[in-house]
Amino acid sequence: MSFPGLPQPAPGHVQLISTCYEDGRALWGGLLDVIGGRRDGEVLVLEDGGVRLQLVEGREWDHLYGGNVPALVPGGPLAPGGTRVPPAVVPPVSAPPVAVLADVPVVYGGDGPLLVDLAAMPGRGVRVPSERLGEVLAAVSVGTLAFDDLVREMDRYGTYQGDGGRPAFPVPTDTPLRSLPAPTDTPRHDASSAPTFPPRHAFPALPSTGASLLVRTSFDDEDGWHALLDELGGADADGWVGADLDPDETDMEHCPLAALLVDDRAFEGLLPGQVPALVPPEEHTTLVALADARTFTEPGRPLTVVDLYDTPGRTAVLPCRDVGSMACNLEIANMDFHEFIEVEDVEGAEDTDAVEDVRPWWEA
Repeated sequence: MSFPGLPQPAPGHVQLISTCYEDGRALWGGLLDVIGGRRDGEVLVLEDGGVRLQLVEGREWDHLYGGNVPALVPGGPLAPGGTRVPPAVVPPVSAPPVAVLADVPVVYGGDGPLLVDLAAMPGRGVRVPSERLGEVLAAVSVGTLAFDDLVREMDRYGTYQGDGGRPAFPVPTDTPLRSLPAPTDTPRHDASSAPTFPPRHAFPALPSTGASLLVRTSFDDEDGWHALLDELGGADADGWVGADLDPDETDMEHCPLAALLVDDRAFEGLLPGQVPALVPPEEHTTLVALADARTFTEPGRPLTVVDLYDTPGRTAVLPCRDVGSMACNLEIANMDFHEFIEVEDVEGAEDTDAVEDVRPWWEA
């Protein structure tokens, strides 16, 4: 599935995009009622911080995921319409720092909306409690809160908690929101008032597949890489591990990993938060597992698995032998991504308000 480019953001507006539809009608769940605000045409002006949300509807964005958004934003870090900038250096560009998605978890699960990073690490996401959306967006707009802060203080469900669910930052009342200027009739985005994204190295797109990907990001231990492949059953001539699995003979609790291998130095140093924007939207990739430095230095050859959908860029670290079972359970929607996250993997895990004291599923 490919998606058309998103409309040009109005100056100083943040786009709130509906990605869930029924009979061609946008579904918002109870989100619009919770965030409140004053309706001004297709714009929702939030009382908390004066944020102006530009509502974006269109069934052509049905099932749009956070990682797909940066490629569709005019003036964003990737070219409009999904065309990717060649893997060299992306030039500085100006655009809103975040987009907001009202997706399936919002509509049917009652989760908070998904904030998608368009600046620091485009494509990663964090959920925000619906009632705090205006507060958080205002703080992000004035620079009081960075996207890294949102990631650092999210719980195992991918939701930003900020100081245990209480406001953790002040929003200046005497400083105009630099990303939220007064409305204008000018249809173009005002580059002078928008944040400027720094140049960054761009990775190439990952292969398109409806299965899983195993991506090598560390190249210091060749013997360790081959030992990992051997432990996963070996690679075939087409670059797959577990390609010949018989689903009828598969034990879901001990399912071998079936994945397309990506052994390419172009992905050396790839970080989890950078992964979602590199996954092509044409097929529904189950998961991306990274073989990073930890894989070759820690017992169990742990792989870093990246969430592509619920909270893009969130990670779960599992022994390599258990990643196959994770892929099987995610593929049939038998389990959710957060169920594979250990307490120790969550930033701020010492805060009992942020995470639950649970054992990893493979030790339960």
